[in-house]
Amino acid sequence: MDQITVYGAPWCPDCRRSKAFLVEQRVPFTWIDVDADAEGLRYVQELQGGGRTIPTIVFPDGSHLIEPSNAELAGKLGLQLRAQRTVYDIVIVGGGPAGLSAAIYAAREGMDALVLERGALGGQAGTTERIDNYPGFPEGIGGAELADRLIAHARRYDVELLSGVEVSTMHRESDCVLVTAASGDVYGADAVIVTTGSHYRRLGIPSEDGLIGLGVHYCATCDAPFYKGASEIVVIGGGNSALEESLYIATIVDKVTILTRGELSASALVQEAVRSNPKIEVHTGMDIVDFERKDGRLGAVIARERASGREQRFEPAAAFVFVGLDPNTQFLRGIVDLDEMGFIPTDDSYATSLDRVFAAGDVRSGATRQVGSAVGEGIAALLSVRRVLERNHLKAPNVAD
Repeated sequence: MDQITVYGAPWCPDCRRSKAFLVEQRVPFTWIDVDADAEGLRYVQELQGGGRTIPTIVFPDGSHLIEPSNAELAGKLGLQLRAQRTVYDIVIVGGGPAGLSAAIYAAREGMDALVLERGALGGQAGTTERIDNYPGFPEGIGGAELADRLIAHARRYDVELLSGVEVSTMHRESDCVLVTAASGDVYGADAVIVTTGSHYRRLGIPSEDGLIGLGVHYCATCDAPFYKGASEIVVIGGGNSALEESLYIATIVDKVTILTRGELSASALVQEAVRSNPKIEVHTGMDIVDFERKDGRLGAVIARERASGREQRFEPAAAFVFVGLDPNTQFLRGIVDLDEMGFIPTDDSYATSLDRVFAAGDVRSGATRQVGSAVGEGIAALLSVRRVLERNHLKAPNVAD
């Protein structure tokens, strides 16, 4: 599609969801804030016969959707939402680097594989501006490009890939694992690998929720471009994600201020890049106390020095939060064992507590949260599945090279 226009407002949660879905799918669009654009609001009312429901999403052919679900938006984008069959050798839940790597190796082992991804294929890697530590790319590689390469590789082996399809539950039945999608479609498999990854954690301060999308954000690739040319952006966090995204944000704004509770914990190379960037200022030992609101948006970030107790006030155009990750395992509660943080414990073969269900990548307890290790874990989990199926005579050994 040449151009999609999303009419919405920063305070609207469904607008944020639709924007995030389009960004994840790497679909370009134009954003019109109807609170600030009178002509945009007039056009929305004209389309709706006087109504003002947002988001209103207009497509190049002149058609439009009003407050669509992700499934409706996926359908309009032409995404396939139902698999060709109902039974596969293996179902992989999650289409990031771990899941796609497992799928590639499954196909090479002669298994029929189905990948179900609730967002966009490529996972978080696909929305990362740049990945500088993936082996074989000494100059680094864009996250979207790496994701596209993994997807193309899987499609070369005719792996069936579905995006925009969320899994709601799964259970064992005889020698089969049944995976149920939110749509109600059910897929059976000899084994399942869960590679659903994780999502960015929130700070948990009372003022945070009301300012999400109104100056408080969690995805630089998604939202930083809206602040191009801003005098200052605050980034909260001191790990790899916070510092890598700070380097990206610094390319489009005048100044980036990093606030972190402890010392920086990112890799030495990333720290060096940040400290040598004249547009980035680092404040360690800072607790975030509050977000202040001004004119309906983020007005200030209030931070307290841990050593002295002195409060500091920052007035950025926006704040981007990168303080850790929470696993995408809500649909597995009561189905497989989870640790106290919600991640999936596995044994050395990547097996979970539910027979023939395996886990790999960022969703697994003890994972290193690196793209390279996620790829390796996805492959290792698939090889464990192969051994289990061969041992149970459910799949003939592969004799090809």
